[in-house]
Amino acid sequence: MAALMTATATACAFPLRDLGPLPPRFSGPPLPADSVVPEMISILAAEGITVEREPTTYLGRCHERLSGRHAPETVDAALKAAFARARSEHGWQTGPDMGGETLTLVKNNWTVLSGFSGEPTQGIQAPVIVSMMCLDGGTSSAPASPSASPSASASF
Repeated sequence: MAALMTATATACAFPLRDLGPLPPRFSGPPLPADSVVPEMISILAAEGITVEREPTTYLGRCHERLSGRHAPETVDAALKAAFARARSEHGWQTGPDMGGETLTLVKNNWTVLSGFSGEPTQGIQAPVIVSMMCLDGGTSSAPASPSASPSASASF
């Protein structure tokens, strides 16, 4: 019995070692929404994608959404080109792999996601949605919706 307790105590001691501080959640200083969002809008515009910033509805959360429409025949190529431009000219990096239909970028405390539109429909502009989220909820300066409540924003 004593040998079993010694073996158990020895086996459990390893996972409890102090490995030091956790690595930072992002590198570089936190960036404010009022500089990152216009940058992303201009990157998309350089590839012919016109989007507008939607008002944020998350009180205390750092979430921005850009939406617009683009020619269905070229929307996917334009999104790929815009994300490539963000990496090469603006310091964004490829984000986590979310699957073949989603593009991701990261820069400091921000993550940007956008999906492909799928099969183009003739005569109808394809929707373009770009979601921008940050790790530090205090850096968004866009006004929150007055109907948002702290309890509603906590269930994100």
